[in-house]
Amino acid sequence: MSELLVDAVRRGAGPRELLACPVPESYRAVHLRRADEELFRGLPRDAKDVRESLHVGEVPMPELAPDEVLVAVMAAAVNYNTVWSALYEPVSTFRFLEQFARRGGWAARHDRDQQVVGSDASGVVVRVGSAVRHWKPGDRVVVNPPYIDDQDPDAQRDGMLTDSMLAWGFETNFGAFGDFAVVRATQLVPKPPHLSWEEAACNTLCLGTAYRMLIGERGARIKAGDVVLIWGAAGGLGSYAVQLARQAGAIAVGVVGSDSKADLLTDLGCHAVVNRNAVGLGDDDSDPGTAWKALGSAVRRAVGEDPHVVFEHVGRATFETSVNVVRRGGTVVTCGSSSGYRHSYDNRYLWMRLKRIIGSHGANIHEAWEANRLLRLGMVVPALSTVYPLEQAGEATRSVQLNRHEGKVGLLVLADGEDQGVEDRDLRERTGEDRLRLFRRHAASNPAHPHGSSGRVPGAVPATSAAAAPAPVTAAAPGPDR
Repeated sequence: MSELLVDAVRRGAGPRELLACPVPESYRAVHLRRADEELFRGLPRDAKDVRESLHVGEVPMPELAPDEVLVAVMAAAVNYNTVWSALYEPVSTFRFLEQFARRGGWAARHDRDQQVVGSDASGVVVRVGSAVRHWKPGDRVVVNPPYIDDQDPDAQRDGMLTDSMLAWGFETNFGAFGDFAVVRATQLVPKPPHLSWEEAACNTLCLGTAYRMLIGERGARIKAGDVVLIWGAAGGLGSYAVQLARQAGAIAVGVVGSDSKADLLTDLGCHAVVNRNAVGLGDDDSDPGTAWKALGSAVRRAVGEDPHVVFEHVGRATFETSVNVVRRGGTVVTCGSSSGYRHSYDNRYLWMRLKRIIGSHGANIHEAWEANRLLRLGMVVPALSTVYPLEQAGEATRSVQLNRHEGKVGLLVLADGEDQGVEDRDLRERTGEDRLRLFRRHAASNPAHPHGSSGRVPGAVPATSAAAAPAPVTAAAPGPDR
């Protein structure tokens, strides 16, 4: 019976036909199994392979709560939280489901022996709960990952401050990597009409997070002329941070681990790029207590002054360097720790030089809509580099686990091919096909990519893209005091 609803979605059926098709009792999804929780226990880090824990198969369809929406997922995208889930680290996500279920009521549905993972999706609304007012079957949407209780008083101030906020598909069940997904109505954002399904699916988590960190009123609030140092600038979060910095009139300085990724950032419009290997930050034996000085020198050579803001999400491996390298009175804004949660640094560089650390997490729904507006205006483009079919979700997640990817890695779910779902061809043409496909084009030309020329950039170099790079910065370099 699921074929009827799936076929109607693929044909672009209207609300009446979608409602006439029965909701299936089960659906295909990428999921984790509670029975595998001990799968990697005791193994060294490099022996833990997420392809062993991610399974594709049928899972039961949950009942829909009054404030929820059932979305037929056309495409999804991989985020690092799926790597954590698939490794059952730092704790098993089944512990999150158990904790959520203890709230009772509709939350109890989430504690199952399978967890459908994934936190980025685009698709079509096929059912709405009785309390949903602003969405209807047939609406084309993308999903904002924060799963927020809108009856919590803090939700009226900032949904991300609510005690009950959860990451959908990570701390909840019924996530993005399935033919269907269950989301709260407060998670929905209109799909940008000029993007394909896979292009639309890859933005919401990373773009919204970067928007809150840099632009939103609770983040660093960058302004024209600020120097923004961006770790992992060719990845999902970093590539959106580069674009937001440019649109705000700031000076984007990207940090990457290869010359090839540096070339991509030059094409994206990054003002300068630093190869971390050239400044002594390329391996676990590097000393962040001293390597930051080489990084600071590289940044000053490239743009003339020290960073006002450091965009931090790597965590333990880079955090001390971030605190040290940002200028006196500057800001480190952080949203994650893919290299480890426990950070250490010399606190004198923070307190005696009047620096700030801002913790940031996801994006509330207003921030998600504002970030999405930049996509619709063509001011920001998707960072999609590679697309896999859903059956290869394990391989796609493995590429993120090993940091072999650039930008975002997408999954085709109910869409049976790429480049489907574009509604506004005129807007797409105005935005520019070359810009929209920048990451995919670069991945296809890179032999080191899982689906694919080595560049240059030893240390820091100014970007040279005539289409994107601004006039060079000529401010005098400040002294070493930060």
